[in-house]
Amino acid sequence: MSRRRRDRDEDRHDSELVDKLVNINRVAKVVKGGRRFGFSALVIVGDQKGRVGYGSGKAREVPEAVRKATEQAKRSMIRVPLRQGRTLHHDTIGHFGAGRVLMRSAPPGTGVIAGGPMRAVFEALGMHDVVAKSMGTSNPHNMVKATFDALRNVSSPRSVATKRGKKIGDILGRRETNLPAGEAAAATEA
Repeated sequence: MSRRRRDRDEDRHDSELVDKLVNINRVAKVVKGGRRFGFSALVIVGDQKGRVGYGSGKAREVPEAVRKATEQAKRSMIRVPLRQGRTLHHDTIGHFGAGRVLMRSAPPGTGVIAGGPMRAVFEALGMHDVVAKSMGTSNPHNMVKATFDALRNVSSPRSVATKRGKKIGDILGRRETNLPAGEAAAATEA
């Protein structure tokens, strides 16, 4: 493939990505002439179709830190299986350092119920219905990394079925068939 065509494909791929700036931190280094300021940025990048990544960058200027973070986020994107393209397949917990996050699937119309950095991850991912709670630190870096830990643990029924050598229907099952005979009859009457 020619370089020009590859660049054009890369631009098209990048144009559909959404990036969200989560946090900027300013640090000062004291030197003989005064203070030197540096900036670090935390950026979330996603295609709103199930792929998302995060990155952090440091530089002397804010735009350069954001650019570095965005490049790192594009390189570290992961694919997350979504149920009906809107929510998680199952509840999950993520850990990173002192950060602990709980994420639960939600019925249609719930919306994104999450705070701060977690909301940015879900919006970049394209998730429409989820309930999330941060139970540990409020440090944005640790919250984002714990969220990604939880998202990496999400598995679709199809992947579980292939690992176990079963059909998807065996994994999901029917709720009526799982009930004892008397309860199933009562459920159909009600």
